[in-house]
Amino acid sequence: MRVNRVTAAEVAKLAGVSQPTVSRVFMPGSKVSEDKQKRVREAAIKLGYRPNTLARSLNTGRSRTIGIVLAYLKNPFYTEALEKLSAGFHEHGYHIMTFFASNLTEEVDGVVEDLLAHQVDGIILASVSMSSELTSRLRDYGIPLVLFNRGQDDPSIASVTSANFDGGRLAAKYLLAGGHKRIAHIAGWLKSLNGRERKAGFLAEMKAQGMEPFKIVDCEYSRVIAHQATLELFRDGSGPDAIFVGNDHMAFAVLETLKQELGLDVPEDVSVVGYDDVAMAAWKTFDLTTLRQPANRMAEITVQMLLSMIENQEPSPRRIEIESPLIERGSAKKPDNWPRDLLQTLDG
Repeated sequence: MRVNRVTAAEVAKLAGVSQPTVSRVFMPGSKVSEDKQKRVREAAIKLGYRPNTLARSLNTGRSRTIGIVLAYLKNPFYTEALEKLSAGFHEHGYHIMTFFASNLTEEVDGVVEDLLAHQVDGIILASVSMSSELTSRLRDYGIPLVLFNRGQDDPSIASVTSANFDGGRLAAKYLLAGGHKRIAHIAGWLKSLNGRERKAGFLAEMKAQGMEPFKIVDCEYSRVIAHQATLELFRDGSGPDAIFVGNDHMAFAVLETLKQELGLDVPEDVSVVGYDDVAMAAWKTFDLTTLRQPANRMAEITVQMLLSMIENQEPSPRRIEIESPLIERGSAKKPDNWPRDLLQTLDG
């Protein structure tokens, strides 16, 4: 049995207002008196009215929908970030559509094409990159785009990331201050700008202090590859005395391998520093010293930036980097001369 849909006209009649007033009440940003808003919403609840977002998009030229493209949700950082992004856009009357694509450029391009077919008002690419050709097309179409936690060499694309180079430097600085001499780096995906910048910062600080890395391995942000790389580092019995890991997702695998398979003590035998500071990093099982990517702040700025581009037609995309402080826990030896400040930065 088909249930007849309640119309805006029926709500208007019950609330004693005009039909356009009903539409304005459910359109974010429209100004309607508190009295009329209350009457309309009460009538809508009583009648079971649901606003027709498709009709509204035809009238306004906007779908009030944001497309978000992710490579995966295995890394808990993206689970936390997606929750913050969704809440931020919802607060401003926007909904999100989430699509998944691998890091293959052609697959990402195909997903973005699907988003365009859904007439989204803006797009966020998180943990993926796309072709310069599609970037140009989006610019021609006037579809705002922001990269979240993924930098790109094209300076014309707006992006929000942590200060990855400084974070890599800070990790090396901390481990060197702890007296470590054989420091390895289990790197993130070096085809991504984030991974390259964290590695570059790490190497810059090592060089500044006259040190060479024990070894650097590109582990593609994969737990499986990080696990195998950790075993390889210690295969000949003379492994590193510290490891800087490109993100927490891999660092958890490194810690499990060191403790459970290799029987090593962390941090007495090997210190480990990660990057992200996801909620699991504080669990006693991991107790991970790590660089914090502030998901709340990054999501907040991304929402503000994209909405500014959509609603105010902000002309100048920017690359915003947010400081990554060191969160000191128990997986790395604590230097005697290091300030006991959980928010220690390079300026400290």
